[in-house]
Amino acid sequence: MYLLMARYTRPIEEVDALLEEHKAWIGSNSDKILLTAREEPLIGGLILARGDSLDEVWEMIRQDPFHASGMAEYEVREYNPVRAAEGVEGLIGT
Repeated sequence: MYLLMARYTRPIEEVDALLEEHKAWIGSNSDKILLTAREEPLIGGLILARGDSLDEVWEMIRQDPFHASGMAEYEVREYNPVRAAEGVEGLIGT
């Protein structure tokens, strides 16, 4: 499991101009992206994703319009889930 933390590098008005393309990218990766969230205050966001390798996750990120346009930088961290709340148990062992 991977936590992708995006930090916007441009004003939010410029970032939001690509929001629909970014949402389409999320939809095209719905088999890997489990959760998305916008940061408060709105200076970035996060994505909880699954993937077979860090390289695979970075390949996915390179396709994100926010990243490809230079509107956002990503930091990626890898985690091995060991416990989950009721209702999200399926995340364990993925």
